[in-house]
Amino acid sequence: MALTVTGIPCLSDNYVWLLQDAATGAIAVCDPGEADPAIAAVERLGGRLDLILLTHHHGDHIGGVSALQARFGGKIIGAAADAHRLPKLDQAVRAGDTVTLGSAAGMVLETPGHTVGHITFYFPDGPAVLCGDTLFALGCGRLLEGSAAQMHASLQALAALPPDTRVCCGHEYTESNARFALTVEPGNQALIARATHVRNLRAAGQPTVPTTIAMERAENPFMRAADVARLAAIRTAKDSFR
Repeated sequence: MALTVTGIPCLSDNYVWLLQDAATGAIAVCDPGEADPAIAAVERLGGRLDLILLTHHHGDHIGGVSALQARFGGKIIGAAADAHRLPKLDQAVRAGDTVTLGSAAGMVLETPGHTVGHITFYFPDGPAVLCGDTLFALGCGRLLEGSAAQMHASLQALAALPPDTRVCCGHEYTESNARFALTVEPGNQALIARATHVRNLRAAGQPTVPTTIAMERAENPFMRAADVARLAAIRTAKDSFR
């Protein structure tokens, strides 16, 4: 595999994603909400850090940036539209721009909904998509700034990626997402099996991500929402789900 992608748990339920290009050894981290776990992971690989990728401006995704850069350097890449509320960017990107990690090239997608300036990084060589808080395993982000229409469009854009693309999302929310998803699609047999598998993984202290685009197409009610109104209704129900 040309690009390895590893989830590093941090904070209470976040993931920092660490990418390494096999051909060159180049390393990136995405959304370092906390410095120490990311620093330890980079140190284990020899202390090289080329890129720090940011999907959006929330503190639990950028809190470790300054310490990481002070320790290793690394070029900070984030959305041009959100440059005013991100750490100082070395590369401000927009939809369609390319991010280079060694021999691997990533494409920038604009995926608003959770925030208006949210972006996603898609690396075909993985294949992997670093989708922050737009798409979760069996869920999607709260509409804190954007609209249901924006989120629906963002999820449909992600759904169009190749089915084997690994979904590297920002949080370990899958168990609660599965419980809610079953209230939306109680007869979805793939979802029923997935919910059982997720419960078993979490009981064993194991991560439930990355997942794949194919799995989310089959089992994620937010990605499966036929239109904006359906997405809005499901998202509203999830906001009050316990």
